[in-house]
Amino acid sequence: MQTLFPFRLTVCGIEELTGHCEAGVSHVLSILDPDWPVPEAFGSFGEHAKLELRFHDVIEASAGYVAPREEDVRAILAFGRDLQVEAASRLLVHCHAGISRSTASMALILAQAQPDLPAEDLLQGILGIREKAWPNLRLLEIGDAMLGRGGTLPEAAAALYAHQLRLRPHLADIMRNAGRGREVDAAEAAG
Repeated sequence: MQTLFPFRLTVCGIEELTGHCEAGVSHVLSILDPDWPVPEAFGSFGEHAKLELRFHDVIEASAGYVAPREEDVRAILAFGRDLQVEAASRLLVHCHAGISRSTASMALILAQAQPDLPAEDLLQGILGIREKAWPNLRLLEIGDAMLGRGGTLPEAAAALYAHQLRLRPHLADIMRNAGRGREVDAAEAAG
């Protein structure tokens, strides 16, 4: 599936970063919780362009959590435009687990780079790169609006969530308990 995309892609969690130190990464999008230290693994990476963003993996604003904001999505999209200029780019996107914030951010960068690629194909490509992908709905909603995609990214995410729940039904309770019931509701509606 990666051949759908205009540059090489990797998505991972913090614990996996050391495995990518010598992969020739040209761009790193690092998404961390607000008070989390910068991962030590970056000291082993070669020269690369880096964008570090800090917000929690939430889809609703709530006390004690920093939710993704429009300015975060604008920064992600601006960073992605550099990749479009450099066809030999290799993008590494990471968050804490490499499942939600990172896969949503990668989806937005790819949606911008390939505006004619249907959202379903794009998210299936993400799933081919990261089989446990569960993209953060808030990031997708904000980015979908900015990119003028007419709600197709959140809609395609609902189908991806439904796929994940068929494979891992226990995730429904985990996501609801984490305040992400809208994603589970979307999955159930998508069937």
